[in-house]
Amino acid sequence: MLQRRPWREELQIIDHTMKAISGITDPEKLIQVYWENIDQLLKLRDFVSMSRRDVEPPGYLITRSTRFTEDFNPWTQRDRLPRLSGGLLGELVYADKPVIIDDLPAQLSTDDPGYFYLEGFQSLVAMPQYDGGVGLNCTALLFNAGEDLDRSLIPMIHWQSGLFGRGTQNLVLRNQLGSALKRLDGEMKAVGEIQRSLLPETLPSIPGFEVAAHYQTSARAGGDYYDFFKLDGEGSPESSAGGWGLFIADVSGHGTPAAVLMAITHAIAHAEPRAQTPPATLLRYLNDRLAGAYTRGGTFITAFYATLDPVGRTLTYSRAGHNPPRLARNGKIISIEAQGGVPLGILAGQTYHQSSVTLQPGDLLLLYTDGITEAMAPAKGGSPRDQFGVDRLDALLLECDKTTTTQCLDRVMTAVTAFGGTSLPADDQTLIAIRCLPDQ
Repeated sequence: MLQRRPWREELQIIDHTMKAISGITDPEKLIQVYWENIDQLLKLRDFVSMSRRDVEPPGYLITRSTRFTEDFNPWTQRDRLPRLSGGLLGELVYADKPVIIDDLPAQLSTDDPGYFYLEGFQSLVAMPQYDGGVGLNCTALLFNAGEDLDRSLIPMIHWQSGLFGRGTQNLVLRNQLGSALKRLDGEMKAVGEIQRSLLPETLPSIPGFEVAAHYQTSARAGGDYYDFFKLDGEGSPESSAGGWGLFIADVSGHGTPAAVLMAITHAIAHAEPRAQTPPATLLRYLNDRLAGAYTRGGTFITAFYATLDPVGRTLTYSRAGHNPPRLARNGKIISIEAQGGVPLGILAGQTYHQSSVTLQPGDLLLLYTDGITEAMAPAKGGSPRDQFGVDRLDALLLECDKTTTTQCLDRVMTAVTAFGGTSLPADDQTLIAIRCLPDQ
């Protein structure tokens, strides 16, 4: 009979085993190291393991056996594992309880599907490993005539076997999750690259104006969008020299869904003949198409669109639920707030209002998404977290009186980043700065 070792020896073996498996991430290596160490504890020479995971009853797989003449990795070579149906091993793996057989030859016939794995042994102890209350895996310890296992050890072995089985399965799931996350991150990276390809490659050169932009997503891909449209001079309401359309938008939500809707908005916007389209009309056009086919799941887009006449320095604009741009002029902030319509994609048939402002030399216009003003400060105790807010943004714009637009945006982003501390941005952040230059 296989007897227990003195408790100090058992403790030393178990402690060594736990240390040996603690840093292993490969489930197959984990099982090998576990059995190599646990064999010192119980001297278990023979066994056979079965699995009915993802196998139609009454079928099952032989995952491990001391009678295997070739090593198989049941995680990566599942198609090479012996597949059986019925027989004594089938009864064990579908029993959903521990089974002890003392007279194995009396219950084993030569035509049993599992005869090869059980022939010659006198007794067995089969212990299931449960998953969701079902013994999807089962290991049978096999004993020759004259061998036996101290019955008092069986409850403890069943306990350890079950816990080890769950640990192994959790390791498999962790590895699968890691692989899935790696693939997902690669896909998100590709989506982000595609999304950035939709943004302007270069900023426009507008006579009498200086332009800068900043774009940063909170994830690999995001839902912020900005664009510039060259408006033809011929037939253009802005001027005979042509004008520019300035567009900024923010899709609700984050990540891939927002990026997809951003791409759809880009495609619809570029399909409209903007030279003949006033800002309010363009927003109505976008809203009807988005609400009609693309935003039925509750998503929406805030947007601001303006046309700039560089000769008359006239900015004609319309808002769809977006943050009003900030205009710094002579040491003061002017909020150019047209009566804003509802965000795009909520309900078709909406009307958007339109306003105009004449820019003056030295004016600094800032278009932004709410990822800037809603950036959060780190939590302090139980106090509510502070937002960056419009007041801080306005103060920074007033400090940009003598800077370039690029320097101004750098200053804003430095302040926003410092305000958030070590926390990553929770939302996408986009800025467009336009400076009206002095007359030459």
